[in-house]
Amino acid sequence: MSDSQMSEICKFSYCISCLGAGYVGGPTMAVIARHCPEVKVTVVDINPEQINKWNSDTLPIYEPGLLEVVQNVRGKNLFFTTDSERAIRESDMIFVSVNTPTKVYGVGAGRAADLRMWESAARYIAKVANGPKIVIEKSTLPVRTAHSMKRVLESNDRKIKFEILSNPEFLAEGTAVRDLDQPDRVLIGGSSTESGTSAVAKLVWLYRHWIPERKIITTNLWSAELSKLVANAFLAQRISSINSISALCETTGADVQEVSRAIGLDQRIGMPFLNASVGFGGSCFRKDILNLVYLCEAFNLPEVAAYWNQVVAINEWQKKRFARRILEKMFNTIAGKKIAVFGFAFKKNTGDTRDTPALCVARYLLEERASLSVYDPKVTSEQIHCDFDDLTKAIFSDPASASRMVTVSQDPYACVVGAHAIVVMTEWEEFKSYDYVKMYASMSKPAFVFDGRNILDHDTLRSVGFDVSAIGKPFGSVIDMNS
Repeated sequence: MSDSQMSEICKFSYCISCLGAGYVGGPTMAVIARHCPEVKVTVVDINPEQINKWNSDTLPIYEPGLLEVVQNVRGKNLFFTTDSERAIRESDMIFVSVNTPTKVYGVGAGRAADLRMWESAARYIAKVANGPKIVIEKSTLPVRTAHSMKRVLESNDRKIKFEILSNPEFLAEGTAVRDLDQPDRVLIGGSSTESGTSAVAKLVWLYRHWIPERKIITTNLWSAELSKLVANAFLAQRISSINSISALCETTGADVQEVSRAIGLDQRIGMPFLNASVGFGGSCFRKDILNLVYLCEAFNLPEVAAYWNQVVAINEWQKKRFARRILEKMFNTIAGKKIAVFGFAFKKNTGDTRDTPALCVARYLLEERASLSVYDPKVTSEQIHCDFDDLTKAIFSDPASASRMVTVSQDPYACVVGAHAIVVMTEWEEFKSYDYVKMYASMSKPAFVFDGRNILDHDTLRSVGFDVSAIGKPFGSVIDMNS
């Protein structure tokens, strides 16, 4: 290490790094850097384009408040680089936040986590490390992965010792900065050995800079690893549960929002995650539940596996049910009709489109030969076209036809011109404030609105002239008890 590098390190009392500059690694390290000015924080990624974006004012991900945090600490004690070897060598503590997608091949395909990138990261750390390190699992991993990673790390030929900790993230996209600043809890799992206890204490010290000690929970490695999967499974379970009830509401005349409010006021249940919608998306819920299903099957617990698998099944059914509702309401034919899709991100306040319900619903609409016009305030047209690319090629044999079936609008009013229907797929707040009188005037009649997030004023839309359908709301064939 050069004298200038040593001089730079000496400015800080501690050095940490993070392998992976994605939705977890980037925001987490930025918030740590803000609260720990004496700690040098380095974020590493093998993708130069990703790092270039983190070093610019056009970050690779959108999170409210994130740009301001990064700008305040970048170049001071927060650094983004592709030089992984230097970052590892100068760090005392290394967070690993690489992608762990679902396997698409071999044993466990479609359910088990693909750990190739995590193992590659561990092998690289073992190869270039220049002394003992604390290595922290930040990615969502199957229970007992830490044991396998420790074996990989300590198989180095220099007998370097590593301590493995599990520190799962509990962030929600769209509120990641707030969740990091004011978490419900921080979970740290480690071994009960003297060196393991010391490593846990060091990570506790880092978080104690801004988080009260009562919110920092320490446990064993296996409990920490499993807690992340179970937390996501329970949250997804609540969504699938209320979504299953939304179908019953539509056919009985009940209102799912009124039902949600009534049961949510029970302190044993609570209000969070009881908003019925077209379905959950994102990179975590489906992947983590399927991983949990695979673990249960691997440990010969088929009944438990079947229970959790049904959470995913209900979510897929809800998306198909919503798409069928669109077809049925529009006289069982949407071929050649233009449908305006409002929102493509899987939820508001993020540009993330991974496993977005919008793409699943779009598949059914395209298979019925509708043409789609998509508008989202934060997802780029390049990302939308990229997500649709394989889908349209699979449905349409003619590439020219495929390209014509999906267009991306930069303006919501242009998006609806000539459209037969508006389909709300993301709960962006701005969708509530549009001039729907103006939109109605520019659309084909009868004009439909399908609210997959229950965010619009349905009575007002009906007074304008729209035929409105919404998740968990009674529809025309339901018997009116007042008549």
